[in-house]
Amino acid sequence: MAKYEYDYPRPSLTADCVVFGLDGDGTKVLLIERGQEPCKGKWAFPGGFMQMDETAEECAVRELEEETGLRLKQIRQVGAYSGVDRDPRGRVVTVAYYALTSVTAVKGSDDAARAQWFALDKVPPLAFDHDLILRHAIERMQADLRAGKE
Repeated sequence: MAKYEYDYPRPSLTADCVVFGLDGDGTKVLLIERGQEPCKGKWAFPGGFMQMDETAEECAVRELEEETGLRLKQIRQVGAYSGVDRDPRGRVVTVAYYALTSVTAVKGSDDAARAQWFALDKVPPLAFDHDLILRHAIERMQADLRAGKE
């Protein structure tokens, strides 16, 4: 792998995946319980740091599978989140994606202690700025459904 050196600091890049699941009881969202600091024990979206040889979309799909066992091929971008203090580890920008699928069995692995589906009206407080990302993902999914994109 190439080594990069710059005269000024660079932010890290992560990707997060908001997965909405449909079942007979309505729409749910897939969350992972963080198994490591920061925010250990808090709920968040599956996601993580992008590797140098992948796109943000590939990172989101990879992290989703590593942390929950769920493999999806089609995801849609929600947006980029670059709040200066959004991550206590340092300057981290995330690209968030969403997907719509059926509720299936998931299992927390890698750095996720657990993975679980939550009804949208029962979502616990989320780590980082994931509450904001969830609101935007819901809006984006609803707009896409109205436009016939899903």
